[in-house]
Amino acid sequence: MKAPSVFAKLLHPDVLARFAVYGRLMRLDRPIGTLLLLWPTLWAVWIAADGRPDFTVLAAFAIGTFLMRSAGCVVNDWADRDIDRHVARTADRPAAQDLVSKKEVVKLVGVLCFLAALCLIPFNAKTWLLAVPALFLAFTYPYTKRFFPVPQLYLGLAFSFGIPMVFMATLGEIPKLAWWLFAANVFWTLAYDTIYAIADKADDAKLPIKTAALTLGRYDAEGAMLSYAVFDLLMMQVGLMIGAVWLYWLMLVVVVCRQWHFYIRIQTRDPKACFDTFVANNTIGLLWFIGILMHYAYI
Repeated sequence: MKAPSVFAKLLHPDVLARFAVYGRLMRLDRPIGTLLLLWPTLWAVWIAADGRPDFTVLAAFAIGTFLMRSAGCVVNDWADRDIDRHVARTADRPAAQDLVSKKEVVKLVGVLCFLAALCLIPFNAKTWLLAVPALFLAFTYPYTKRFFPVPQLYLGLAFSFGIPMVFMATLGEIPKLAWWLFAANVFWTLAYDTIYAIADKADDAKLPIKTAALTLGRYDAEGAMLSYAVFDLLMMQVGLMIGAVWLYWLMLVVVVCRQWHFYIRIQTRDPKACFDTFVANNTIGLLWFIGILMHYAYI
């Protein structure tokens, strides 16, 4: 087949329309999830390399993060298609609107996972093995909403598994420091995804699902803040283990002030304010990344 013919088919309006649907399914129009997953991966890349990250590790895990987040979104939206139809914020998702078939979903997830697997080629076999539980957690998370009172905690495990993978790829082992960072990210995820659940609480209460916001009831905002507090304490432990300089601790103060501002906003339980606060957690990831960068630049 001639190249012009191939391009003509790819640029056909029907094909472009399908690609647009796949892009929405992968949440290309909503990069916040990728960023929230990317920041802790970057923390791990810099800490594992003692401030001098290898470009291969950096590029492979950055690309892999995007691909696996995309695959996770596809699986999540397909699993939740019957639920999303009844939630105002998610009713327009492609799977909820029956714009994709199961066959298309399977093929798309397969392609994304294959590309993500290619990112692991430069690394040792143990890093490959760690990809197995990471994949399991990512693909089973959507189903925990049916029975687990705090599915956000399970999501935290799924969103944190890139951390031990980075350490294994960089050092050939997973030191205790990696697990402290892993735990910190679990609680950060629990905090911001609880806030995300508060935004949907009114709709979720009518559905046969469980969320941290529903489980915590009137103390949902306080539960999110408690998770932030544990996250901060664990990041303090990480700082002590790397011998963090004062710039790292200064960033801790900035992060805590930011979190207090979040609490003031989510106390209203206003859906838009809570969703905007969820998105604003991107700044928490960025602030900690800057703190880690400044630490290694200073020493």
